[in-house]
Parts: sequence; structure tokens; C-alpha cells
Amino acid sequence: MANACYPGNPEQRPPFYTCRSVSTHSAIIEGAYLRDLLDQPAALARTLAGLAETPALAAVGRRDFRRVVLTGMGSSLHALWPIQTRLARCGRTAILVETSELIHYRPDLPGAGTLIVAVSQSGRSAEIVRLARNLGGSCLLGVTNDPESPLAQAADAVVLMHAGLEFSVSCKTYLATLLALEWLGDQLAGEGTGETAVLAAAPDAVSSYLAEWRNHVREIQEAMTGVRNLFLAGRGPSLAAVHTGGLIVKEAAHFPAEGMSAAAFRHGPLEMAGPESFLLLFAGEERTRGLNEKLASDVEAAGGRVAVVGEKAPRAAFRLPPAPARLLPVLEILPVQMATLALAGMAGREAGAFTRARKITADE
Repeated sequence: MANACYPGNPEQRPPFYTCRSVSTHSAIIEGAYLRDLLDQPAALARTLAGLAETPALAAVGRRDFRRVVLTGMGSSLHALWPIQTRLARCGRTAILVETSELIHYRPDLPGAGTLIVAVSQSGRSAEIVRLARNLGGSCLLGVTNDPESPLAQAADAVVLMHAGLEFSVSCKTYLATLLALEWLGDQLAGEGTGETAVLAAAPDAVSSYLAEWRNHVREIQEAMTGVRNLFLAGRGPSLAAVHTGGLIVKEAAHFPAEGMSAAAFRHGPLEMAGPESFLLLFAGEERTRGLNEKLASDVEAAGGRVAVVGEKAPRAAFRLPPAPARLLPVLEILPVQMATLALAGMAGREAGAFTRARKITADE
């Protein structure tokens, strides 16, 4: 008898095919990770309330640096994609580089005339600690959730998040990072804090999406039944959600996932389009939305499975609430978070429960 979870023609089911889940609407184990997800609106509100232009930060913003090096590890690195785009648009030389690569393979970047914006939610990861000890004369601006961390203590100026304690997978700290960096972008671009009112819409927008989290998870379980490979793709600022999404799906749900630019997806991975592969595509900014929508159509025409994340998405789980364009990176990760719950539930796992990893990575 053909396996009921195979999404294609049962007569064409490969002999090696095994189901990841026999049932849609699999039960969700409601653990500490879920509680952190639901605390995200409050974490954003606390972070917004705590953002302040300190004298040290104002002094950094007035300096004329040759370049800005943006660095972090994991989701802290990926959260820097929107601010890199922002700084480039206003004429600043902004270089995005993983902290491990910076300290071991890019000794040319630190030095006098360089501003290093280092993001670490804990402020204690191994690479960040090493960087803080070897700045080479650079000015260090730290973005962290812990004012007592080595990063905060070593920095010339600090932007503090107020996300609170977090169980495992970065979720509320990640959203708080994005919001803090959006605010910081105003300072580094010389635009002050005039747009703070725009950022203030973030908690309510996130809350409105999360209010239907159970329905979103059920809808994603239905959409992804029989999926064995998940790709995430987008362009520009959406690369934050693309790469963080690829990371947290593996981390929280133990499910194979890969994030890449929508352009890169055409350079090879398109060949995998089919009933067992799912493309989560971020519509993103207007300038490249048409290109992304064309990719979605081409994947469907090739027999692939695809969902577009955006304000006009037909399925509620992938539909973002109306919000200012600057908040798009904050909202785009929400459907991916729901996917981690859905996929973990389909596998009978508690999403976000670590078995090997640790919250703070202490080894390089």
C-alpha cells in the first residue's frame, strides 16, 4: 500500500521514500521555546523603551570612519543584512563579515579609522570575546542583550537590547537585535531618531501575527506534509530572514533547511524542484519583488512546492501584517518560527529543545 504522506503519484513513490510524519495537525509540545516566541512583542516593547542616544554613542556617530565592519556569529551575523544595505544606500562603506573570519583571516580590516559594529546577544560567544581583546585600534560598538558581558565592557559605545532571558534558539533576542540595529542605522546614517515612531509599530504587528499561532502551525503542517528539503530564498534585507531561517529550522526542528539568495536558487537548487522540496520565498522590497514572484511561478511550473511570504500571501500563515517597510525584516522571520513548531511537531519533537548545542557557544 502506498504511503499516505507521499505528496505525489503513489505509483511513482521512490522505494527509499519514508515519511517524516503520518499525520498533519501533529501535536505541539509547548515548551520554553514557544514561551519565548510568544514573549516577542513584550521583548520588542522593552527594547524600544530602553533605546537611548548616550553621549558615547553620539560621539561614535559623529566620527568619520573610513569603513564600518559589521560582524557577529549565527543569527547575530544575519541580523546585520538590513543595516548593511541601509549604510550602503547612504554612501557608507559597510563590510559584513563573520567574526571568526574577521579575527583569523581578515587582519586587514581592524585598525584606526574602522568602526566595528559587533553583535552578540549574549556578548560572550568565543569569537566575540577574542575580537574584543584584539581590536587593533578600531572603535568598537557593541550590540548586546547583556550589559555585563565582555562585549559590553570592552565597547566604546553600547546599544542594549532588553529582550530578557531566553531558553535556547534565538527568537526574541533576534527580533530585538533587528529593531536595535534599525534604530542604530539612523544614528550611523546621520538621520537622528526621527523615525522612532515608525519602529514603535513593531510590538503590535508581531502580536497580531502571533495571536493566530496555532492556526498558522496547522496550516504549515498541511502545506509541508511529505516535504524532505526546505529552501528559503529572498533578496536584500530579506536575507536576514533567509539565513536566520535556514539556521533555526535546523536548530529548533532538526530538519534539513538551506537559506540563499533568490538569485542563487536559480544557479543549481532549482533542479531540486519537486513534491519533496519546499521553497519558502520572501517577496521582499518592491525593487525585486517581481523577480521573486517570477521565481515562485517557475518553481510551481517545474512541479515544485512554494509559499511566498509577504503582506499579500494567500495563506494566512505566510501573510505578514501591514506595517511600515522598515519593519519588514522583523516580521519576515515569524512564519519561519511557526515552521519550526510545525516541523518539530510532525516529527514528535519539542521545538527548540537542545540535545547537543548550548545557548552560549564558548568554543571556536
